[in-house]
Amino acid sequence: MTALLDAVAAAGDRLVAASGKRIAFDPHRALSRHDDLTLAEPGEWSPNRHCRLVPCRDGWIAVTLARDEDRELVPAWTGARFEDEPWDAITGFAAERAAGVVVTGATDLHMPVARVGEAEPLAMSDLGSGKPSDGIIVDLSALWAGPYCGALLAEAGYAVVKVEAAERPDPTRLHTPHLDKRLNGGKRHLVMALDGPDLLAMIGEARVLITSARPHALARLGLDEARLFAINPDLLWIAITAHGWSGDAAMRVGFGDDCAAAGGLVRWEDGRPRFIGDALADPLTGLTAATLALEALAADECGLLDVSLARTAATFAKAMA
Repeated sequence: MTALLDAVAAAGDRLVAASGKRIAFDPHRALSRHDDLTLAEPGEWSPNRHCRLVPCRDGWIAVTLARDEDRELVPAWTGARFEDEPWDAITGFAAERAAGVVVTGATDLHMPVARVGEAEPLAMSDLGSGKPSDGIIVDLSALWAGPYCGALLAEAGYAVVKVEAAERPDPTRLHTPHLDKRLNGGKRHLVMALDGPDLLAMIGEARVLITSARPHALARLGLDEARLFAINPDLLWIAITAHGWSGDAAMRVGFGDDCAAAGGLVRWEDGRPRFIGDALADPLTGLTAATLALEALAADECGLLDVSLARTAATFAKAMA
């Protein structure tokens, strides 16, 4: 953990410099989502006990069952009977198969499963050139990584507006209210339809857009690259995803723990991978995205920043090596 904190502290120095020293950064606090709750020690299981490291015939995978829908898909993925205990079904299924086959089957069902160490370090996408106008930051993201990026930009002095749909609010407010206050307390809040003209008009005047949904989900709302850059060529779009914005990776689902494992952000103990923290890919991605955004803003750049949880985790794992 010391090596990780050193890497986060170094990344924090870059963030603080990019903010003109307006951000006060604490590496320990950045990695913690619970101010008032003691989680279990990381190991085979993540501290929140939603994600587990599972051996396959030729390697290890990380499986997250945080959502009811993922548990319900276990029989379709493993061929087990519906009444079987899901983790027993998963471990037995995985032990007899190659990790790549197991992950591909889960990916086809849009389950958050990843092979340990599969991701490459992050490479920032090329940004367009232009003379962007001043404007607000529209934060459409949820959970931890995207909102943390928005919180850091708000701390740096930018006006951030968090927009939510009435029918699908950010669950962080309910599950971890202290974290929600840290992430979203410094933002203006609006509730509106995400597929309506009001949001498009707001994005048309914005300087930055933050999203954390997969591109096809945003496209169904009319929020695709062609449309948004047509109405606002000066937009800086921070696109946070699990595994990447384009190609096959764009369809994959992932959360902070399984994406940390995908990036190799684990410790090895007697040949077995073990988690080293709580959903680490989330805060590391928020930190990285905010830094890249501040640097892009200072350089008057616009375009799409592709910042994935798995590749960010791989970047920090490389920095710790």
